[in-house]
Amino acid sequence: MVTVKDVPADKLIVELVQYLKQNVPQIRPPRWVAFVKTGSHRERLPDNPDWWYYRAASILRKLYLAEEPIGIETFRTIYGGLKRRGSAPPHFRKCGGSHIRKILQQLEKAGLVMKTPKGRVISSKGRELLDELSNKVFLEMVKTNPELAKYGSPSLMKQLS
Repeated sequence: MVTVKDVPADKLIVELVQYLKQNVPQIRPPRWVAFVKTGSHRERLPDNPDWWYYRAASILRKLYLAEEPIGIETFRTIYGGLKRRGSAPPHFRKCGGSHIRKILQQLEKAGLVMKTPKGRVISSKGRELLDELSNKVFLEMVKTNPELAKYGSPSLMKQLS
């Protein structure tokens, strides 16, 4: 069976964004999303109007890959970056935590993430969704590059034919 680790992250995230926008009504950007930067290290607002969905998809993928619960502070570090300080050397800054907290709360409402005392973990429903989308992405990749078929399971390859 193909998992999240077996497909390119960018293709999976794009597929997951489309799924979240169309099928998960609990995940909606708040009104203030159009006016905020994602952290103090950023100079401008995100260029992509759908950045909320991309961040939610990325967070869901990172929770799938994690072996232990992940908290908001860890996500702030993951999505942080270097703050440019003019002629002074740049310094690392964590990203803002509010949008991460809201996304995690929305993913919890949708049943894709569960809260534990040490942080958030992906639920069985979320894991099932990501596995299903990984299979879909893998099948699309096999259509364009048939040599990849040897990496898929026999039952998955039956779906292709």
